[in-house]
Amino acid sequence: MIKKHFLLLLFVCSGIFAQKDIDINELKWLPNSHSFWVNSAENILVYDVGKIDQNTTVLTAKQLKDAGFNGNIKELVWNQNKTKVLVYTNSKKVWRANTKGDYWFFDLVTGKGRKLGVNLEESSLMFAKFSSDNENVAYVSKHNIYLENLTSGKITALTTDGTDKVINGTFDWVYEEELAARDGFRWSPDGKSIAFWRVDATDTKFHLMINNTDALYPFVVPVEYPKAGEKPSAVKIGVIDVASVKTNWLNIPGEPDNNYLVRMEWVAANEVMVIQLNRHQNQASIYNCNTQSGKANLIYQEKSPEWIDVFDISSGVYDGFPCQFVDNGKAFLWSSDADGWMHVYKISRDGKKKELITTGKFDAYFKAYNEKTKSIYYIASPTDATQRYLYETNLNSKKTKRLTPEAFEGTNKYEFSTDGSYAKHTNSNINRNPNVRLVSLSDHKKILPKEEDVFTAPARKFSLEKFKVTTVDGIEMDGIMAKPLDFDSTKKYPLFFYVYGEPVATVANDVPYFNGFIDHLIPKGYIGIAMDNRGTPSLKGTKWRKSIYKNIGIINTRDQAMAAKEVLKWNFIDKDRVAVHGWSGGGAVTLNLMFQYPEIYKTGVAIAAVTDQHFYDNIYTERYMGLPDENESAYIQASPVTHAKNLKGNLLYIHGTGDDNVHYKNAEVLINELIKYDKVFNLMIYPNRSHSIYEGDGTRKHLVDTFLKFIEEKCPPGAK
Repeated sequence: MIKKHFLLLLFVCSGIFAQKDIDINELKWLPNSHSFWVNSAENILVYDVGKIDQNTTVLTAKQLKDAGFNGNIKELVWNQNKTKVLVYTNSKKVWRANTKGDYWFFDLVTGKGRKLGVNLEESSLMFAKFSSDNENVAYVSKHNIYLENLTSGKITALTTDGTDKVINGTFDWVYEEELAARDGFRWSPDGKSIAFWRVDATDTKFHLMINNTDALYPFVVPVEYPKAGEKPSAVKIGVIDVASVKTNWLNIPGEPDNNYLVRMEWVAANEVMVIQLNRHQNQASIYNCNTQSGKANLIYQEKSPEWIDVFDISSGVYDGFPCQFVDNGKAFLWSSDADGWMHVYKISRDGKKKELITTGKFDAYFKAYNEKTKSIYYIASPTDATQRYLYETNLNSKKTKRLTPEAFEGTNKYEFSTDGSYAKHTNSNINRNPNVRLVSLSDHKKILPKEEDVFTAPARKFSLEKFKVTTVDGIEMDGIMAKPLDFDSTKKYPLFFYVYGEPVATVANDVPYFNGFIDHLIPKGYIGIAMDNRGTPSLKGTKWRKSIYKNIGIINTRDQAMAAKEVLKWNFIDKDRVAVHGWSGGGAVTLNLMFQYPEIYKTGVAIAAVTDQHFYDNIYTERYMGLPDENESAYIQASPVTHAKNLKGNLLYIHGTGDDNVHYKNAEVLINELIKYDKVFNLMIYPNRSHSIYEGDGTRKHLVDTFLKFIEEKCPPGAK
């Protein structure tokens, strides 16, 4: 009956020839389909890509207002048959993102709605989602999981032990930051149970940040933060029977405070698949767990001499489950770079059979799967690591082809419909602004916009070009160079290096922008250079990416310096005016370059740098450096503070005291070391600003102005 009413509603509210109103940039996919929704002046419009000339208004601004809703729509959560929706609003920041707020429930058949969690704290609800039977919604509030019946409105606490240190249904700082884990519970397929993570950070020490400005007396801001060498918080997975509110705990082997439960998903009515990493993160174990008995059956295990990437850490995707089930659930797809390239494998449900699917001699990063066509979609770039293209391999035939047309040279990003049959495609390169299209797969046929593609050049005051250099160590590195528009090859220019150099990001990318600070300086007469060293997540194979193992701060520093020496050989470079800048991990590289290669780098700006490897969190640092007591000499050698006594050039150091990621402690330890050796330097501290240094009126402008003023004074612009 509900389905018939809904179909009638769709027919009545449909609009014809509506594609001109679609902002492709704002589309968001619905579950289990190729439909998407857009927000048009607080009216929710749904489109089926197969009938793109029509739309359906499923929720109106008037219906929202009549229900008492007075916020802005930040996100929608749909039930599986798309007859009900949760509207997320009034969000607040938790660590990196605004993951807590208010949820409103709306029945799309009646148009009626109400606020959920009315007796709970305002803007405290997290990750609300429907049960499969549409009778209940579950959500997290203040580290406990709640169930709300949609008919009666009754709210039941499914966990009651949540505190600042005991976390149910979500995660602590380090799991979110380093394991891309935020949403910490999953409904069972039958809607009768909820599997959830429980993080016990009782034994995890607080890092204490001090707020000196927001009250008459300073006060402490504690953050549970396990540093390198400290044990992880104890984590386990429980399964709640929502009828009895009883919890069964999964008996996963290994100490809860010496392993990581990275991902979890329901695979049957009474079966959960769990992916575990050991403390060193060089062994991944996949368990099928019986949710009634708690028994965990090991079905697959992989080991590495370095570390294992269970998911693409550089993708920016949170909570994604890395196992895509295929063959009617009899097997799953798994990504591994064990053979020298990142490849997609098919593994049988019992783990006994393993088959290589992507066989090319290049990295293949899985993105989506189309069950109907058996198409596996992945990003690759066999010939140019600065670029990204979409490829397809058929699961059965293994036939492989590049799908991105030749016209779309450069960097290509795809956001797939949940059934893998369509995608939002964004193309750009160093000389082309982003071009956004809606395409079908696998023919890559354009659906929207209806008009012909128009490629436009960036409106900027400098040019970009790609280059390669080979160092004295035989390492070929990709680079991007920025030049002023009036560049004269017969003159000599000051040189400005932009660096990052660690395993989670690249800087030499075929995109139409360079660096937010340095972009201001290039037109004044600077050459900008960004290069990717070994250890960055370039599509150059396992050896390239993992050569940095136990060598962060060492191999990347040398690669950058040796490449810089090659750049300095160019006739148009002024060797006496060379600057370098990096932020976070790039800030650490900047300091190491300034301290260890003062003959190259004369001026530097380091922001929010890790100055001692011991100070950063355990998951990131131990993944790439091993445990401190096993690799202490490398920890010392990698840390900028070890080499601070060698400073000769002009240094500006910048940090926010409210940085919960790279703590302000890093700044003060570095300052003390520079003072000890009578090294004069410039310093800018931003009270209570986070790692991104943006909070507060005037902050970002002041940061930019401080940066530019220092560089122009210490490394003057202009060709000579």
